[in-house]
Amino acid sequence: MIADQFLINNEAASSSFKTDSASEQPKRSIAKSISWRAIGTLDTIIISWIITGKLSLAFSIGLVELVTKMVLYFLHERLWNTIKWGR
Repeated sequence: MIADQFLINNEAASSSFKTDSASEQPKRSIAKSISWRAIGTLDTIIISWIITGKLSLAFSIGLVELVTKMVLYFLHERLWNTIKWGR
C-alpha cells in the first residue's frame, strides 16, 4: 500500500516535470535578473550604509553592484540553460 502510493506520487511528479523541463526564453531570464537584482541591491545598499555610515557611498556601491551582478546573473542563467544535466 505504501509502495503503491510512492509509485503513484513519483509518476505524477515525473509527468509534471516534463512540462517544466523546457529551457527559459531570454525575456524570462531578463525579468528574473531584474527582480532578483532589485532585492540584492537593496540589501547591498543597506549593508553598505550600516558599515560606512554614508548613504551617498552606499548608493554608489549599490549602483555599481546592480549593473555588474545583473549582467553576470543573466550570463549564468543562459549558460545553465545549455547544460542538460539534471533535466
